[in-house]
Amino acid sequence: MRAPIRFTTKDLDLFPEPLDDTRYEIINGELHVSRQPKAGHQFASGKVFYALESWSTTTRNGLAMAAPGVVFAVDDAVAPDVIWIADERLQDGIDEAGHFRVAPDLMVEILSPGSANELRDRELKLDLYSRYGVREYWIVDWRRHEVSVYRRSETALHISLTLRDSDVLTSPLLPGFSCPISQFWFTR
Repeated sequence: MRAPIRFTTKDLDLFPEPLDDTRYEIINGELHVSRQPKAGHQFASGKVFYALESWSTTTRNGLAMAAPGVVFAVDDAVAPDVIWIADERLQDGIDEAGHFRVAPDLMVEILSPGSANELRDRELKLDLYSRYGVREYWIVDWRRHEVSVYRRSETALHISLTLRDSDVLTSPLLPGFSCPISQFWFTR
């Protein structure tokens, strides 16, 4: 019996540059391939980014970024939908290739349709982000109009609250940040 193949970031360098919106991520040495999702997903992602970037511009406390590469280790490299990182962590956090090498303070994943995608975001990435010290993790479900907020308690991320349409998203990580989650949904 052969050992399972464990992918690393060096393997990703051998892949041809995708001609479409294919996204490659490695979690625990396992390759995950996904495609750029539907309009509802992209709308939510853009709105979350805009809310975080607007707050960051006003407060000058950090940086929001859409779909960056985050390399925790050679066998743990992901492309979250949105991140926010405090200025003091940002200084030494980006490598020569433009990838984050430190855990952002906040990771945001917008759920894509399909059980494999949901499992990856709700379980695999939750575990990954817990292990590497992410302080807060938002899972945005644009189909159900929900935001699940996980916050660090001691050594792991734990569910803190689930917000729905009439709720306002705030965070102790982002003093003064406030955004009605109803702004995240594509309703045309």
